[in-house]
Amino acid sequence: CILGTHHEKGAQTFWSVVNRLPLSGNAVLCWKFCHVFHKLLRDGHSNVLKDSMRYKNELSDMSRMWGHLSEGYGQLCSIYLKLLRTKMEFHTKNPRFPGNLQMSDRQLDEAGENDVNNFFQLTVEMFDYLECELNLFQTVFSSLDMSRSVSVTAAGQCRLAPLIQVILDCSHLYDYTVKLLFKLHSCLPADTLQGHRDRFLEQFRKLKDLFYRSSNLQYFKRLIQIPQLPENPPNFLRASALSEHISPVVVIPAEASSPDSEPITDLVEMDTASQSLFDNKFDDIFGSSFSSDPFNFNSQNGMNKDDKDRLIEQLYGEIAALKEELENFKAESARGAVQLRGRTSELEAELAEQRHLKQQAQDESEFLRAELEELKKQREDTEKAQRSLTEIERRAQANEQRYSKLKEKYSELVQNHADLLRKNAEVTKQVTAARQAQGDVEREKKELEDSFQRVSEQAQRKSQEQAEVLDTLKRELAASRQDLQVLQGTLASSTQAGAEQSTRIASLEQERDSLSQAVERHGEEMAALQAELQQLRDTLSLERESSKVELEMLQTQLKEKESGERALQQRLDEEQFALLQGTAQEAERMVQDALSRLEDPAHISCTGSADCLLSRTLAASECVERLRDAHSKYLSNRAAVGSLLPCLALFAHLVSDTLLQGSATSHVAPMEPADRLLEMCKQCGSEAVSYLSTLQDPGTVEGADCSLVTTCLGRISAIGEELRPRGLDIKQEELGDLVDKEMAATAAAIETAAARIEEMLSKARAGDTGVKLEVNERILGSCTGLMQAIHILVLASKDLQREIVESGRGAASPKEFYAKNSRWTEGLISASKAVGWGATVMVDAADLVVQGKGTFEELMVCSREIAASTAQLVAASKVKADKDSTNLCKLQQASRGVNQATASVVASTKAGKSQVEEKDNMDFSSMTLTQIKRQEMDSQVRVLELENQLQKERQKLGELRKKHYELAGVAEGWEEDG
Repeated sequence: CILGTHHEKGAQTFWSVVNRLPLSGNAVLCWKFCHVFHKLLRDGHSNVLKDSMRYKNELSDMSRMWGHLSEGYGQLCSIYLKLLRTKMEFHTKNPRFPGNLQMSDRQLDEAGENDVNNFFQLTVEMFDYLECELNLFQTVFSSLDMSRSVSVTAAGQCRLAPLIQVILDCSHLYDYTVKLLFKLHSCLPADTLQGHRDRFLEQFRKLKDLFYRSSNLQYFKRLIQIPQLPENPPNFLRASALSEHISPVVVIPAEASSPDSEPITDLVEMDTASQSLFDNKFDDIFGSSFSSDPFNFNSQNGMNKDDKDRLIEQLYGEIAALKEELENFKAESARGAVQLRGRTSELEAELAEQRHLKQQAQDESEFLRAELEELKKQREDTEKAQRSLTEIERRAQANEQRYSKLKEKYSELVQNHADLLRKNAEVTKQVTAARQAQGDVEREKKELEDSFQRVSEQAQRKSQEQAEVLDTLKRELAASRQDLQVLQGTLASSTQAGAEQSTRIASLEQERDSLSQAVERHGEEMAALQAELQQLRDTLSLERESSKVELEMLQTQLKEKESGERALQQRLDEEQFALLQGTAQEAERMVQDALSRLEDPAHISCTGSADCLLSRTLAASECVERLRDAHSKYLSNRAAVGSLLPCLALFAHLVSDTLLQGSATSHVAPMEPADRLLEMCKQCGSEAVSYLSTLQDPGTVEGADCSLVTTCLGRISAIGEELRPRGLDIKQEELGDLVDKEMAATAAAIETAAARIEEMLSKARAGDTGVKLEVNERILGSCTGLMQAIHILVLASKDLQREIVESGRGAASPKEFYAKNSRWTEGLISASKAVGWGATVMVDAADLVVQGKGTFEELMVCSREIAASTAQLVAASKVKADKDSTNLCKLQQASRGVNQATASVVASTKAGKSQVEEKDNMDFSSMTLTQIKRQEMDSQVRVLELENQLQKERQKLGELRKKHYELAGVAEGWEEDG
């Protein structure tokens, strides 16, 4: 195949044969095809890639088809076909790379065209290419059973054979990837290439493992020499590491005898064997006496030489004819076999194609059936839509008819409205003209009256004709006045009266013309009057202009003043908001500082009490209420920012103080309430910061709400109430009396206990004898000594307390001193209660031991407990005592006496226990071996039970001590005292 591609400079013949092969029906045949095609792409003619690209889609379909098989060669063929498609795409995108990937460093640089972007993309494509190679490598190995020698079996070698081509490709791809990555690291920052380095490291580990596993297989050892990768991957961050890189070289050793020559040798040997067999048969027939000349028959059968020669020639001719006939028969049979095989292959291919077509037809029928169902549904939907569309069109036509009617009505109304407007305009115009004419008549009347008066005064010497004219004018003027009055009345009533007025006005104009002709004679007087009138008008216009200019100036000044006031008001608002914003920013920084101090390790040592936290929380809540009122006033009147700023500063101070006090209180609180308190403090700080941030934005200042801060403060206060010591429920005025009562009760309990011990001792002496009497006397005597030591300790504690009260109360009373130092007082009360309770319990335990109903361990525990209670009383008493006090020294001596007495009780109890146990020892002298073995097993079972019970009791004791410590810390205020 390889030689054929070079001979015809392409792969047309190869693909024409391949298309007739049933690759989709035979997985092993498809696997063999992939192997051959891989070799053609590597070693065939360069045009193989071009001729094969048209079949790329067929290879992809075949890969998907074989990918549905999870067993056998199905997955192998699918992955191999994906690799071949990736190889074809890689060489198509990068034509400078030959099929066998053998290139020099200079050719590699030319392939990237000395462009870092090309090198970057080329590296990504090589990663994808190498990943497909490694997938095939791993899939082949995972399909083999490595527990057996699969490399020497035919099935194993069939799967391993294509890996030789994969190893050759991987060695070159690994080498080029290393060189390209070194080149990229010399041009680009290391962070940009982090993804390349991670992907290379993953592929390096896989390739190294696969090379190592392949080199150990017997099949590869005689065919290929596989290189080994270095122990560690190259360090691309160090440029000098490139010189340490060694390119992996795959060596294919030259074989002495090619596997392809073995069949020829077999044929030669078979021909030789057949020839020797034929000679043996000839010798058997004709004899072999003349070994040197097997065809010398002169001395046999009495035949002459010519007959023998003819016979020999005849036999040779028959042999030659038989050989030729045999060769022809063999050739025909071989051709027939080849034709039959070809026909069989064609039929198989046609069968596979028919099956494929049948499957496609079934798929298409299913698809068409689904489409038919969908079309039916669409048809039904279309019919429904058509019916709904018909209904919609019917409604639209009805709406269109309604719209047309409404449009006609609207047009009529518009036309009527326009007619009325025109009539109104005409009437208004007529009224305006009448009014204007009336005004002209009035002005002319006044002018005529003035001129008449002047003329009458100046023209007394005029003739009677002029007087008559003037009388006529007066009559005409009176008539015109009457007409004008009638005209005014008629104008307001109707439009017809307006028309009559217009007519009268016209007549008046005619009369005015006649009057003007009548007074032309008085032109000079009228001209003088007009000149005076014009002068007056000019003066009036000048005054109007001056007043108008002054008015405009005043209006301009007024506008400037108003704009200045608005600018000042806006500036004042901006300054006030800037002041609010600055105060809010400073308050936010203060709260942020408090939040950051919550996480500061230096703040862990700070502690606080729940009372202080509650006081801070109450103050902060009150401040929040005042801040809400001030914020409401500010929103109603922006000038009231003066009342908001002090509230903001106080709010930030109190919230920060509350947060710090809450954190300090959480350091001495139990774990769960401490976590809740700390989390609530952080939430309160976050809400306060959010509220202060909203006050800094002009758009959100109106919606700022501090209700969430109030809620958080309420939750902090609730947690603080939980953390308050239980002893605080007692009124502080009763603390002084309670101390005296508890101390007196403790002393009475000790005296009662001592009296009971004396009574028990007298009973024991009267009723017991021997070892029991001795043990009881020793235990009760040590208990009596312990009670006396405790009594001395209580008296010394009273004296020390009295001294402390006298030295510290000043002018106050003892009760006031106890109330002032409530924590110390509560500690004394608790210690006194513990001492009295311990004495009572120890006496009860001693009574039970004497009666034989109790245990020695219970008595020892009681004695130790009472010693611990007295130690608590001593510690509570000397907290406020002076170091040089004599009463303190007495108290410490009494405490040491109590410790010694406790040790004496424990020692006497242990001694009595040992004496009783020695007395009760078992006697094994009369027991048999079986009984002893039985007792031994019972003892072992008992030991295991006791050990298990001991472990459980120790765990229970630890939990009880832990819970006691927590309750005591909360109830007695130990954390605050510390």
